[in-house]
Amino acid sequence: MNGFVNGERKLKHPNSIGSKGKPVLNDLPKVIFQDRNMLLNLIKSCGKERNVWKMKKIHEAVVSKNLIRKDIYIATAMIKTYVECGMLEKAQQVFEELPVKDVVSWNALITGYARHGRIDEALKCLKNMQISAIRPDVGTYIPILKSCGASRSLEIGKYIDVEVRKQGLLQKDVMVGNALMSMYSKCGDLVKANEVFKQLPNSNVVSWNALITGYTQHGLGNEALQWFRKMQNECVCPDVVTYICVLKACGIVGSLEVGKDIHVEVRKQGLLQKSVVLGTALVDMYSKCGAFEKAREVFEQLPMSNIVTWNVLITGYTQHGLADEAIKCFTKMKDEGVCPNAVTYISILKACALVGSLQIGERIHAEVRKKGLLQKEVVLGTALVDMYAKCGVLGEAHKAFDMLPVQNVASWTALMTAYAQSGKAGRVLELFTQLISRGITPDLVTILVVLSACNHAGLVDEGQIIFDAIEQWYCLDPSIEHYNCMVDLFSRAGHFDKALDLIEKVPTSNQLRLWLSLLGACCKWVNVELGRWAFIRSVSLDEDCDAAYVYMGNIYAAAGMQKEADEIEVCRVSISGKKEKYHP
Repeated sequence: MNGFVNGERKLKHPNSIGSKGKPVLNDLPKVIFQDRNMLLNLIKSCGKERNVWKMKKIHEAVVSKNLIRKDIYIATAMIKTYVECGMLEKAQQVFEELPVKDVVSWNALITGYARHGRIDEALKCLKNMQISAIRPDVGTYIPILKSCGASRSLEIGKYIDVEVRKQGLLQKDVMVGNALMSMYSKCGDLVKANEVFKQLPNSNVVSWNALITGYTQHGLGNEALQWFRKMQNECVCPDVVTYICVLKACGIVGSLEVGKDIHVEVRKQGLLQKSVVLGTALVDMYSKCGAFEKAREVFEQLPMSNIVTWNVLITGYTQHGLADEAIKCFTKMKDEGVCPNAVTYISILKACALVGSLQIGERIHAEVRKKGLLQKEVVLGTALVDMYAKCGVLGEAHKAFDMLPVQNVASWTALMTAYAQSGKAGRVLELFTQLISRGITPDLVTILVVLSACNHAGLVDEGQIIFDAIEQWYCLDPSIEHYNCMVDLFSRAGHFDKALDLIEKVPTSNQLRLWLSLLGACCKWVNVELGRWAFIRSVSLDEDCDAAYVYMGNIYAAAGMQKEADEIEVCRVSISGKKEKYHP
C-alpha cells in the first residue's frame, strides 16, 4: 500500500498510473478501503498539498461506500481537508451528512469559518452546537477569538469571553486566556486585556507577548516597555516574539538605549542567525531612532535579508529626510537582484518628492506601470501624484491622478495640495466640489488643505462655509490647525469679532497659536488696542513667547509709537534673560 500512496503524490492526471504500475485514484473504490489508516492519510495529504482535485476523487469514492455516515473520523478528516483547501461549502456539505456530530466535527467546521474570516457563520455554528447539547471546548473558542481579533469584532469577542467564563475555562487553560488577551489587544481594549492577564492562574511568555504586542500595535511604546520591564522582573524569559515587539516599541518612542540593550541580548543568544524577522526589527528600530550607522551595520551583518529588510532601511532614510541615501540604497538593492515591491516604490517616490528628483520619479512611474501595480495599490498611485506635485509638474500630477483605477480621499488630497502649493485656490475649490459630488467624504487633512488655500487667497465666505461643514456635514472635530487657519483668515480680512469668537471656543491651553495669528493680523491693520489685548493673552499663556513681543513691537512701530516699540524691545531682551516681565 505504501507504493500506492507514493504513486498518488505524483499524480497529475486522473488516468495516471502509480510507480511500478500500482493502481491510482481510478481504482479507489476497489482497493482504498482495505486500509482505513491509508485513507485517512490520503485525506490529510490533500489538505497539506491543497489538492482539490484529488480530494474530490476521494470524496466520490467515500460516498460510493457510504463511509461519511459510517465513520465520523473519516468525515471529520474530510471537513478539515476541505477547510484547508478553502472549500467551506463542501466542508459544510460533509458535515450535514453526518448522522451524529461530536465536538471534534463541530470544531472542524467552526475553525474553517473562523479561519477564513466568516465570523458570523462561525458564531451561528457555535449556537447550533449548543442547541444540539454539544458542550464547546477550548478548540471551539480559540479559533473564533483569533478571528475576532483579526476582524476587530470586539462585541462577538466579548460574547465568547462570557461563554468561556461560564465554563471556567479561563482558570483551566492558559491557551484560551492568551487567545482572549490577544483578541482584546488587537481590538484596542487594553484595559480588558490587562484584566484577563491578571486573572490567569498561570501566565507564560505567550501571555506577556499578547499584552506587549497589544500596546505596541496601538502605538503605546512606553506602556509596552513598562510591561517588558515587569516581565523581566518576574524572571520570565523573553523569546523572539517578545524582542520583535519591544524593538518596535523602542522605535515608536525613540528609545535607542533600550534598543541597544535588546541588540546585545539577541546577539548573545545567537538569535539574529535564526530569525530574519528579528534582524529586520532591529534595523527598523535603529532607523526610526535615526541611528543609521548602526542600522546599516546590522543590515550588513545579517546572514540573510529580504525585501522587507531593504524596505525598512529605505523607508527609514526617507522618513528622516535623507532622500539621497534612500535612493542610493534602492539602487544597491536592485543591483543585488532584489525585486522592489509596492512599499519600496512608495518610499522612493516620497524620496524623489523630497529632493525634486523628477527623472528618477519618472523611471519609477514607468516601472510600476509596466508591472501593473497601479491597478492594485491605491497608496502607490497617491504617492505618484504627490511626487509629480512636489516636483512642480502639475500637469503630470493631474494625468497620474486621472489614470488611477480608484481615486480615494488621499489621492484627491494629494492633487489638491499640489494646486494649493502653486497658489491656485480656485482650482482647489473646483476639485473639492468634484470630490463631494462623487460621494467621497473628505477627511480633516483634505479640509485643512482647502482652508489653507482659502486663507492664502483671502476667500472668507468660502472658508467659513467649509469650516462650518466640518461638524455640521461631516461630523468631524476640527483640530487646532483648522481653527488657526480660520482665525488667520478672519483676522487678515479684518473680521476681528469672528476671529475672537473662534478663539474663545478653543480650550485655553491651545489658544497661544491663535492669539499669535491675531497679533500678526493686527500688524497689518495697525490695530493697537486689539493688539495689546492679544499680547496680554499671549504672554499670560507663555511669558517667554518671543514672537508675541516682536509682533507687539511691530504694531507700535507701525502706529508711530516708537517709544513704546523701544520699550517692548528692551523687555523682550530682558525676558530672554529672565530678568523682568512687561505689561503694556
